[in-house]
Amino acid sequence: MKGSGRNGSCPCGSGRKAKRCCGTRRGPGSAELAKAFLAEERRKAVSVLLGVDREKFDELFEEVVDLPTLDVSLQVDLPRLLSPQLERLRVAIEVDHDEAFEAAVDPALEQLDTPERRAALARAVLSLREAGRIDARLAAVAIIDLWTRRSALFQSSVVQGLAVSVGAARTPSGLLVVSR
Repeated sequence: MKGSGRNGSCPCGSGRKAKRCCGTRRGPGSAELAKAFLAEERRKAVSVLLGVDREKFDELFEEVVDLPTLDVSLQVDLPRLLSPQLERLRVAIEVDHDEAFEAAVDPALEQLDTPERRAALARAVLSLREAGRIDARLAAVAIIDLWTRRSALFQSSVVQGLAVSVGAARTPSGLLVVSR
């Protein structure tokens, strides 16, 4: 039957082959590529941490949470229009209300947490490592943390980004930004 299969004409009538028309996607999507990137970087990170004892690992992990204050590239890009979940978290940060923060943080993180965003954070960590701004072991712990289900770096990146947006924290360069 003429026209069937990937080398046949596209059913839309464009005259192009089906494999090159109508947005036919082949291969892995962006989420799969991001997961593969994180898995490979995690594998490399483990080898960097060989010989690091538990106490030193814990010290490095505590530093990971503070990384978003070092460079704006380590803050998750927030959407221009905040969803109700993000708005609740933003308000809780702005008024410094611990109970409201605890109630709002998980729904907001769930909404923003994607493999692509985690991979972007991993790339930022690797760039800072390559520039000599962070230690290789700290970068390795950050990469391993980004692989975990509930990443402390991801949470810190979102919270720091929202805190900067409401003026509750300064940018890494020291600017105080307030947007309404």
